[in-house]
Amino acid sequence: MGDYDWDQHNRQQVLEGRQILERTSASLARSNRIAIETEQTGHEVMSELEVQRESLLRSQRRLENANDGLSKSSSILRAMSRNVLYNKLILVMIIVMEVLILVGLLYLKLSH
Repeated sequence: MGDYDWDQHNRQQVLEGRQILERTSASLARSNRIAIETEQTGHEVMSELEVQRESLLRSQRRLENANDGLSKSSSILRAMSRNVLYNKLILVMIIVMEVLILVGLLYLKLSH
């Protein structure tokens, strides 16, 4: 037991500890770089999503405006359709009245 070299053993442990510490430091540095890259990617994605959100909001506003325009157009077309129907009814009534007047005049002319 007297031949055991404690200094060599201690040096070996210090060297092993140092190697472990260096590997841990390198691993932490890699993890830090990956975290920074991930953060940058996250910022880029968030910026892209913000641009897409604004684009979608603009599209939504345009669609709402188009929907309002379609509603107005639809009500105008309904009003025009009603007016066409009323005009046809008035025209039919005028034609019926003219026919009745003609029949009345013929009756008066033929009865005298």
